[in-house]
Amino acid sequence: MQVATIGLDIAKQVFQVHGADATGKPVLKQRIRCGQVLEVFRALPPCPVGIEACATAHHWARELQALGHLVRLVPPSYVKAYVKRGKNDAADAEAICEAVMRPTMRFVPVKAREQQAVLMLHRARNLVIAQRRSRGNAIRAHFAEFGIVGPQGRAGLRRLLEDALDPVLSELPDLAQEVIRELGLQLIEAEAREAAIEARILAWHRANDVSRRLATIPGIGPITASAIAATTPDPAQFTSGRHFAAWIGLVPRQHSTGGKERLGPISKRGDGYLHRLLVTGSQAVLRWMRARPANQTPWLTHMLERRPWNVVATAFANKTARIAWAVMARGETYRKGSVAPA
Repeated sequence: MQVATIGLDIAKQVFQVHGADATGKPVLKQRIRCGQVLEVFRALPPCPVGIEACATAHHWARELQALGHLVRLVPPSYVKAYVKRGKNDAADAEAICEAVMRPTMRFVPVKAREQQAVLMLHRARNLVIAQRRSRGNAIRAHFAEFGIVGPQGRAGLRRLLEDALDPVLSELPDLAQEVIRELGLQLIEAEAREAAIEARILAWHRANDVSRRLATIPGIGPITASAIAATTPDPAQFTSGRHFAAWIGLVPRQHSTGGKERLGPISKRGDGYLHRLLVTGSQAVLRWMRARPANQTPWLTHMLERRPWNVVATAFANKTARIAWAVMARGETYRKGSVAPA
């Protein structure tokens, strides 16, 4: 049995292995338990192993790489095209094996444990922010039931809580005050957790050279810089900054045929988290430049005259992503002339 390529369909407990020889002929089909994975692959000769880039994929990729195998993580959307009929573990493993053997297939780089830990901080921060916003919206909605409407923003919500819960000025029933006070404590706790997580992200950012260099780019702060540094372990996998910006999803959706180019709205593919961070940072830079016309570049001035605000912000985010790739790939810091129009 000469196994040349393996497709591994991972799950929680039951894994499916599909091996093929150099000609693509199936030579190995085996169903194994989670605890048998390392034992089975330790007995196999080192070869390319394909895994869908899903939950726990990076962990198993690191484990199999330690055994000498060449692990390739394939996006699930690219594997689906090779599933012949129906869906089961054996068909998925065969499709993964077939996808890995394609010479033009694109793969997901394997992340290190530290990078995954930093991304966990970012996911936890998003969860805490969602909890804080839900508590704040609930408090405002409860106040509105009694005809109390406060100013916008987090500072406005704090003033609303202070005034409405004042024993002298408050007109709320005692039971309503108790509910609002409990929600206020939950809001304070969520804000404290958010600040603690951001402090840990900032500490990692200051200790990482790539993240510090990315933060020199206008529109990229410690949060965005650390997210890009942790999500992109190897910038050399992208041929250019244009490729990197397209990978994030900062390009229009294309439906071209017959030599006619048809470009639609911005695609929802790519990394939605980096997409949102870069667009938000670009909007902040645009607001700053619009308040100071002397700092605007000719490209930006022309874009603001003929395009809507969000379109310009997305175009600026695309340019920022290209600069970020150049900073990572060349090991340099941002130079002011890099914003000049192409």
